[in-house]
Amino acid sequence: MKEFWQLYLIFARIGSITFGGGYAMLPILQRELVENRQWVSDEELMDYFAIGQCTPGIIALNVSTFIGNKRKGILGGIIATLGFITIPIILIIIIALFLNNFSEYAVVKNAFAGIRVCVCVLILNAVERLWKKSIISKTTFLLFAVIFLLTIFTEIPLYLLVISSAVAGIVINALERSHEQ
Repeated sequence: MKEFWQLYLIFARIGSITFGGGYAMLPILQRELVENRQWVSDEELMDYFAIGQCTPGIIALNVSTFIGNKRKGILGGIIATLGFITIPIILIIIIALFLNNFSEYAVVKNAFAGIRVCVCVLILNAVERLWKKSIISKTTFLLFAVIFLLTIFTEIPLYLLVISSAVAGIVINALERSHEQ
């Protein structure tokens, strides 16, 4: 029971600062779950993050569900998810109930201007971490470059690029293993 409560509280704390989406949350998740708690490795977090991007919903919420499930099974996944969404839901309800035209208040506009700057820094931090963990060879850099160029210069649907990248990763890994043997 204590670990369920701990899962809830940790993800409630993380969920309470969910600004900027999944990429902005990556450094926070990494610090709390990899460095502070050692619940997952950097590689596992990156895998959960990649899966979380491909599944419907908020990336960081999906990651919390995966980690809760890893720690304490299905009930752990549910509890981590509930922890993650509790404070944002409460805040949304309060804003909806008590503040008309919330986004028109000068203090809110100024706060969000500051938050946007912070989110940019968090996203850049996430990009740096993802880069270090993902671009580990000339082959992965080439795959990155091809996908990057395709996203900029073509109208190929992003889901096809994700699927193609997954297939490329499988093929590259198989080829590298066959060369090692």
